[in-house]
Amino acid sequence: MGHSPIPGILCLCAGASIFSMQDVVIKLMSSGYPLSEVLTVRCLVACVPLVLLLQFGGGGLRALNSQHLGLLLIRSAMLLVSYTTYYLAMASLPLAVVVALSFAAPLFIVLLSGPFLGETVRPSQFVAVLIGFLGVLVICFGPYFADAAPGAEAAALFDPAALLALASALFYGASALLARKLADTESGAVMASFQNIIFLSGASLIALTTNLGADLSTGIADESLQFLLRPWVMPDRHDLLLIASTGLVGAGGSFLLTQAYRLTQANVVAPFEYVSILLAAMLGWWIWDEVPSLATYAGIILIIGAGLYVLRSKPDAI
Repeated sequence: MGHSPIPGILCLCAGASIFSMQDVVIKLMSSGYPLSEVLTVRCLVACVPLVLLLQFGGGGLRALNSQHLGLLLIRSAMLLVSYTTYYLAMASLPLAVVVALSFAAPLFIVLLSGPFLGETVRPSQFVAVLIGFLGVLVICFGPYFADAAPGAEAAALFDPAALLALASALFYGASALLARKLADTESGAVMASFQNIIFLSGASLIALTTNLGADLSTGIADESLQFLLRPWVMPDRHDLLLIASTGLVGAGGSFLLTQAYRLTQANVVAPFEYVSILLAAMLGWWIWDEVPSLATYAGIILIIGAGLYVLRSKPDAI
C-alpha cells in the first residue's frame, strides 16, 4: 500500500497560500525598486529561519555537505530563473494573469515526470495537458482578440511578458521533478537553503551589473525591464519592512513546497497549487482593481480542469 498523498497536498496548499502574500508585496515594490534589491533583502532575512530549520529538522549545517551537490545547484539555478521571470512578468501583467500562466508548470511536470522519474503517465493525462495548454493560449490571446480592431495581426495582440510567466512555469516544473529525485537523500531544509544561496548569488550578480555606471533603465518603457535594470534606491522604513517580510515568507513557503514534492508523487500533488489562482484574483481585485476578462476566466477554468483531471486519472497514487 502506497503512502498517503495528504501530507504533501497540505504542505503544498499552505506554501502556495503563503507565496500569494509575497506576490502582493513584490508587485507593490516593482514600481519603485529593482528586483535585485528585493531579492537580496529577501534572501538575507530568509537566512535566519533557514538556519533554524536546518538545525532543528534538517540535519544541521553539516547536511549542506551533500553528495548530490551538482543536482542541488542545478535545481536551485532553475528556481532562480523561474522566480526571476515570474517576478518580472508581475511588473507588467495583472496578478491573476501571471499566476494563471505560471500554472502551466503542472502540465510541464506531467510531460516530464515519465522520462525524468519513470512515473507512469497515461494517454488521457496527455490529453488533459493539451487542454491545459489550450487554456494558456486563451489567457494569452483571448482578451486581446476580444478588443482587437478588425484585421489586427496576432503578434500585435500578445504581451511579451506572458512569455516570462511561461518560462517561469517550465523551469519551476523541471525543478519540482529534481526535488522528487532528491527526496530520498536530501531534506526540505537543505534544498531550501541551497535555493536561498543561489538566489542571493544571482541577485548580487544582477546588482553589480545594474549599479555600475549609468542607469540602464533610462529611456525604457517596458515595466518588466525597468524592474530588472533599475539601480538600487534607499527604501523607507515601511517599504523595507515589507520587503524584509518576503524573506520570512519565502523561507517558509519554499520549505513547504519542497516538502510537498518530497512527500508525494509530483504529478499528483502539483494540481493543488491552483489555490493560488483564486487568491491572486481576489488580491488583484482588492488592491489594484484588476478584474480578469471572461477570456482569462475561461483559460483559468481549462487549466484548472486539466490539472484536476490529471489528479483524478491517477487513483493508484492516492
